[in-house]
Amino acid sequence: MHIHGGGQRAFLAEVQMLVRRGYAALSVNWGGNGDGEPPFNSPDGAQPGDPNTDWGAVDPSQLNVQGYGSMLPGPKQFFEDREHPKNNNWYLLTLGCRRGLTFLEQQPEVDPARLGVHGYSMGGNLTMYVAGTDDRVKAAVPGVGGQGWRWQAHEFTEGTAAPQVRVQGDVETFRKTLSFESYSPLIQCPVLHRSGTNDFHVWMDDVYRTNALIPNQPTRYSWSPHLNHGLIPEVAVAMPLWLDHFLKGGPALPETPASELTLKSENGVPAFRVVPDSTWPVTRCEIYFSVDSDPRARFWRSADVTRDGDSFTAKLPLHAKDLPLFAFANVYHKLPQPESLAPLRGLPDSIEDVCLSGLLHAATADDLAAAQVKATQKPTRVIDDFSHGLRDWYVQNANHPTLRHYWTRKITDPVWRGRDGEKLVVTVKAEGPTRVTVEVRENEWRGYRGKRKTFTATQALRGDGADRVVEFQASDLVESGEPKSPLDGWSELDQLGIRLVCPEPGAAPAELIKVEWK
Repeated sequence: MHIHGGGQRAFLAEVQMLVRRGYAALSVNWGGNGDGEPPFNSPDGAQPGDPNTDWGAVDPSQLNVQGYGSMLPGPKQFFEDREHPKNNNWYLLTLGCRRGLTFLEQQPEVDPARLGVHGYSMGGNLTMYVAGTDDRVKAAVPGVGGQGWRWQAHEFTEGTAAPQVRVQGDVETFRKTLSFESYSPLIQCPVLHRSGTNDFHVWMDDVYRTNALIPNQPTRYSWSPHLNHGLIPEVAVAMPLWLDHFLKGGPALPETPASELTLKSENGVPAFRVVPDSTWPVTRCEIYFSVDSDPRARFWRSADVTRDGDSFTAKLPLHAKDLPLFAFANVYHKLPQPESLAPLRGLPDSIEDVCLSGLLHAATADDLAAAQVKATQKPTRVIDDFSHGLRDWYVQNANHPTLRHYWTRKITDPVWRGRDGEKLVVTVKAEGPTRVTVEVRENEWRGYRGKRKTFTATQALRGDGADRVVEFQASDLVESGEPKSPLDGWSELDQLGIRLVCPEPGAAPAELIKVEWK
């Protein structure tokens, strides 16, 4: 059973993908979208009057947003005439999804002893709720959702983040009855979690905390580096492989790669070692580390990895000793055979590797001091010379070369942060005229540090096949929307985006050569 995300509706493509893999499949339309108005994000041609979810007198959909944090009685939630968890939207939606399982198990094509569930975003939340309340579920794959402690304020290095959910009612009752860390100990099936490392909806660190409470069940993690609410193909494909193994007897995925963070060393530089399960051939291992405590905004530095037989090691040089350290690894395994997730959109026709992530390691500044870690990493003016490709970036419109948008969080890291008075210099190679647009985001997800703002500037570039340079002062970038204020400086930036637009039809795509401060 597939459970859709917020603002969406049941997806025919999800059902078709699963059916092609030999499943009887159902996508439940808990949001009720598609009745009486054009549905949001529906590629399936749904029409008003199609069969749909009718919630009647209650409404747990996103038309009743306050109901996700409330246990109070009201006009759209009144199972009880007093404060009670049954008044919460998640209670109603979980019941609805469990009825979807009941419908599935009653079909003659279905083996009721082999039911699985997966969902995305709010559907990822519901996947955890359903798995924690229904022992008919034999395999679960939450995606970008389903992490605990959403009711709790989080202390980060630069400030305090407000709770993701503002509870209306007794917080302790909400924690015990509606928070995911209270459901994890009840889950009786294997769980694979897929997400982006910088997801706004499901915070990476708390995913590990939540899943650690699942008793005596296999768990796996698959993280898409640098992404927010998106998946790379090697992560996306992990879902059907997980279901195939536990529901259809398909090959078992390799174990979570073993990993070790060592702080104390002769040269004062921490080290990280990874030993993957070699059941499936390992094509590469990526080791990431960060000094940012906020999982939504942190930049994951790419370590230089060395392979020695079946193990991978990397040094984690730090620029300071008074910040925490976080590290994890992604291991890419060669699949027994190429896989397709057609007709899901935005994925290649053939996926050859699957990404399995190791556990998250963390050390405090006190831990670093006790291990006598040294500050050996020097700040640099070169944000990227692309000698390692785009490993520190993520790309939007990747399939449209003339509209590609390159993004990085490097500039939120003190090693690559710009100093006031410096210029942002972008070197581009282009065959034809190109518009270079720089977009920066200030305090992205860091409401505790200040207001979130976006600033942009564009320069035209003459393209003749040679390397051309464009320079931007901070004041050249103007705030989107009103009051059109210029950017004061670079110190509170969290994201840098560069868009290269080639307006001439058929022109070769422009190429980023270097991004730096001067």
